[in-house]
Amino acid sequence: MVETQIYTISKITQLIKEKLELNFNNIWIEGEISNLKIPSSGHIYFTLKDEFAQIQAVIFKTQRRFIKFDVKDGLSVIVNGRITVYEARGIYQIIIDYIEPKGIGALQLAFEQLKVKLAEEGLFEKKFKKKLPFFPKKIGIVTSPTGAAIRDIIHVINRRFANLHILVYPVKVQGDEAAKEIAYGIEELNKFSDIDVLIVGRGGGSIEDLWAFNEEIVARAIFASKIPVISAVGHEIDYTISDFVADVRAPTPSAAAELVISSKEEIQKNLHFLQSRLKDKFLSKIKYLNKSLELLISLCQAYTPLSLIRKYYQKTDELTSRINRETLNLISEKKESLIIMYGKFLAHKPTYRISSYQGILKQIENRLQSAMKVLIANYKKEYSKRFEILNFFNPYSQMERGYCICQKSNDGNLIKSISQVKTGEQLSLTLKDGKISCEVN
Repeated sequence: MVETQIYTISKITQLIKEKLELNFNNIWIEGEISNLKIPSSGHIYFTLKDEFAQIQAVIFKTQRRFIKFDVKDGLSVIVNGRITVYEARGIYQIIIDYIEPKGIGALQLAFEQLKVKLAEEGLFEKKFKKKLPFFPKKIGIVTSPTGAAIRDIIHVINRRFANLHILVYPVKVQGDEAAKEIAYGIEELNKFSDIDVLIVGRGGGSIEDLWAFNEEIVARAIFASKIPVISAVGHEIDYTISDFVADVRAPTPSAAAELVISSKEEIQKNLHFLQSRLKDKFLSKIKYLNKSLELLISLCQAYTPLSLIRKYYQKTDELTSRINRETLNLISEKKESLIIMYGKFLAHKPTYRISSYQGILKQIENRLQSAMKVLIANYKKEYSKRFEILNFFNPYSQMERGYCICQKSNDGNLIKSISQVKTGEQLSLTLKDGKISCEVN
C-alpha cells in the first residue's frame, strides 16, 4: 500500500514560494494600479490588474527613492521584479524593482506632475517675478566650476563689461546629490546682501543630465530667493521646472550673461538718453523759476516807497472828499430840522412858548456847533496824520536828513547798487537844494 504524503500549510506554501521565485525571479508585467496604500513604514502597496485578473504588488522603501513620478491609482504601468508568496496570508505577489508609466517616460511624467502641482500653488505666477537690476555690481552664479556653462557666462560678461564682481558657488549639476547642492547654493548666496542677481544653470544634455533642475527642492529654493534668479539650463529647446519658477528664463548660459548685463555701448546710449532728458527737465525748471522771479519782481515793485506815496495820496483825497461830503450832509440835515421846527413855530405862534423855543433853539445851536467843532477837529487830526505819513515816504523829505537820489547822467536810471556803475561813468546826485554831477573813480 502506497503511503500518502501529507503537507502542512507552511510546507506547501514554502514549496510554492520556492517554485515561483525560481521560475519568475526577473519578470516584466503591465497593468493598472488600484487600491494604492502607503503606510507609515514608507512601503507602497497596491493591486496590479487587467481586465481578467489581478496580482498584489509591493515597492519597498529602499526602492521608492529611485521613483521620479507619483504612483497613483488608475495609472497604467510596466513593472519589473520577482514573484514571491506572502506566507502569512498565503497570497502570491510581485516585489517591484523598477516601474515606469506605460506610453510615457517616468521622467516626463514626473515633470508634468510637478509642473501641475507647482502651478496650482502659484509658483509660476507673474506677480511673484522680480525685475532684473539695470546694472548689477555683483553677480552670483550657481553651476559646475568645470563645465562649459561657467566659461561661457564669464566670457560673455567680461566681453560686455569687464571687471564686474562675480561670485561662483560650485555645485554638481547632475547625479543624485546635484539637486540638494544646487538648492543649498541658492540659499547660501542669498545670505550675501551685496549680490544683485543670480544665474542658476548648466550646459546642454539629456533629460536625465538636466533632471536636477526639475527637482522640487530646486524649484522651491528659486522661488524663495530674495535675489532675482535667471534660469539658464541646457539649450533653447530644453525646458525645466526651474525655467518656470525663475524670475527670467534664458535659453542658454551665454544668453543669461547677455540678459544680466548690457554692453558698454548700450549703457552709454542709455546714459546719453537720460542725460538729454535731465537737461530738458533742468531747462524747463529754469524757465519756470525765471517766470516766478519775474512775478516776484513785479509784486515787489508794487510796494516801493513811491507806490506807497501814491496810494496814501489817493486815500487822503478820498478822506477829504468824504469829510466834505459828510459835513455838508450834516449841515443840510440840521438845516432841514430847523426849518421844520421854525415852520411849526410860525404855524402856532403861541407867545408864551416863544421864550421856551428860543432856549431850545439856542441849546440845539450850541450842540450843533460843538459837534461840528469835534468832527472838524477829528478830520483835521486824521488829515495831519496821513499827511505826515505821506511826507515821511516822500523822497524829497528824506533829503532834509542828508539823503540824496543817485542817477546815471546819460539815461537817468536810479542807482541802487555799486554793481550798476563802472569807473568813469557820470552820475547826477539830487540833494534838497540842487543837483551835483560827479564821476565814478
